[in-house]
Amino acid sequence: MESYKREFIQFLESAGVLKFGDFTAKSGRKIPYFINAGDIKTGEQIQKLGEFYAKAYFEKIGNKTTVLYGPAYKGIPIAVSVAVALAKNGLDVPFFFNRKEEKDHGEGGVFVGYKPRDNEKIVIVEDVITAGTAIRESMEILSSLNSKVEAVFVMVDRKEKGKTEKSAMAEVGEEFGFPVYSVVDVYDIIEYLEEDESNRENVERIKNYLAVNGAKE
Repeated sequence: MESYKREFIQFLESAGVLKFGDFTAKSGRKIPYFINAGDIKTGEQIQKLGEFYAKAYFEKIGNKTTVLYGPAYKGIPIAVSVAVALAKNGLDVPFFFNRKEEKDHGEGGVFVGYKPRDNEKIVIVEDVITAGTAIRESMEILSSLNSKVEAVFVMVDRKEKGKTEKSAMAEVGEEFGFPVYSVVDVYDIIEYLEEDESNRENVERIKNYLAVNGAKE
């Protein structure tokens, strides 16, 4: 495993973002582990998270200027931290996010921050994709803009099937015509856990879950 992937998983675990137990995903599935960007609580943690996303951004799309979109609520601090990290590395990009409820006073509207112009490229930054539900919601929200989504970046590819036997990430990419990138995937997490015998139960539970819900690709 590449060193940055191990470092990222260690970061997720130490920050409480990666947890093991019994959880229910937005898709309704019962899952043995949970990725929650909402557990990022300090300046240092959000700074580090942004740096990992920025590394993935440069690796996948280079120095291309896009507009970052962070879906409310967890995507908002991610978008801000990624914009800061990119700026520190010489790429100053604008960002914006949505309100859960459209504002009917003041400046009004559903979006806060930068207002994308026609034909500008948007990059969505989310925490995780399970069944693709949240990304489809984002695409509906963004449909009011005359802009194109260039890519989506998430922390972890759960490698779960979506509506078909393909992964939810692959389905989203095919449905909307853009790539979906992740810093690590669930098999990286399994590999990391297997380095410590005390993680055997968690490894088995994740493998059993993937045997039922994992993508067949």
